[in-house]
Amino acid sequence: MKVALFITCVNDGLFPNTPRAVVEVLERLGHEVVFPTQQTCCGQMHLNAGYREEGLHLAQRFRDVFAGYDYIVSPSASCAGTVSELYASSARSLGREALAADLDEVGRRTFEFSQFLTQVLGVTDVGASFEHRVAYHPTCHSLRVLGLDDAPLSLLRHVKGLELVPFTNPDSCCGFGGMFSLKNADTSTAMGRDKLAAVRASGAEVLCALDNSCLTHIGGLASRARSRLVVMHLAEILASREGAARV
Repeated sequence: MKVALFITCVNDGLFPNTPRAVVEVLERLGHEVVFPTQQTCCGQMHLNAGYREEGLHLAQRFRDVFAGYDYIVSPSASCAGTVSELYASSARSLGREALAADLDEVGRRTFEFSQFLTQVLGVTDVGASFEHRVAYHPTCHSLRVLGLDDAPLSLLRHVKGLELVPFTNPDSCCGFGGMFSLKNADTSTAMGRDKLAAVRASGAEVLCALDNSCLTHIGGLASRARSRLVVMHLAEILASREGAARV
């Protein structure tokens, strides 16, 4: 199967190991991964800020760049949710039904990484090994937009040596929320500290999630608190093999 990789701005600029891990896992499972080099921002920030025309310009570019691929996979629930849920609804809100139909079609081909593994490939065991105590943070977009409740957890449960540890109020927002963390910095920080305190109390060594943006927020607070907690994207854990720890 040929899969087109949509890496997102955050991963491209700050976390290149995450898309590399996606490629490693998919190739391990026997699939071909291609990277359309013309890809740019998906327009999420524009659409969330109310700049629908500007966001839809990027949506059309996304449609054109990823035309012809059966599946589009991204290591970001936030950006995958934008393509699959926000594109078409934004076009319809402006009365652009033809464009909405096009964006509905590209949205049906776009999947977050864990969603693609479990729902499309039907895989829960990718041959990973990671001997650490891990807590999983369900980001708002993964849980509330894509409805990914058990998919990431089922993948983690099949990682050799991994101990999945619970913590209180796991589905509470970490406070990042894109521009929310800029416009409401004090509230965002307080929410992040609550999340961090719950994770630290669990005894987890590693916190993982499907969005590096949220992990950056929590990880930054952990660093300032001089915590040894490591934040890591799910894809990097799934790419880990025995004798090659990534922490």
